[in-house]
Amino acid sequence: MAEQATLVLIKPDAIRRGLAGAVLSRVEGLQLELIGAKAVRVSKELAEEHYQPIRGKPFFDETVEYLQGKLHGIAYVLAFVFWGPDAVARVRQIAGATHPEQADPASLRGAFGRMTTSGLMENVLHASSDPAEAEREIPLWFQPHELLRELPTGRRARANA
Repeated sequence: MAEQATLVLIKPDAIRRGLAGAVLSRVEGLQLELIGAKAVRVSKELAEEHYQPIRGKPFFDETVEYLQGKLHGIAYVLAFVFWGPDAVARVRQIAGATHPEQADPASLRGAFGRMTTSGLMENVLHASSDPAEAEREIPLWFQPHELLRELPTGRRARANA
């Protein structure tokens, strides 16, 4: 099992609904090392860079606004970096499928995610999908000095996070 870091974002819908503690509690249950934590006011630029892999999709703009908190009146996310054996896969397993209606009911998204009557998908958290994505994402959200462990990567963190 490879030691690795993964990014977890507790999204504005979860914060609005008072679910941040429940989400964090489930992730902490994995016994991974918490090496970074902060509340982040999400700029449009940061949200667009985070969701760069889906740029060009019809739901891109709404997804950017969702992460910025514009759809829930919460202007921040809670960002965490966890470290440990197979951290990415383990967190993804408890997060569940991206679409709440397709997620295992025992997963975080299955238990707390929902589709609103307006068709907005609220999926509570972001979890890096694979080690390469985690390596791309973590420097968007955290400067190296904000992490309690030096990550084995050549990528540098961005100045705006």
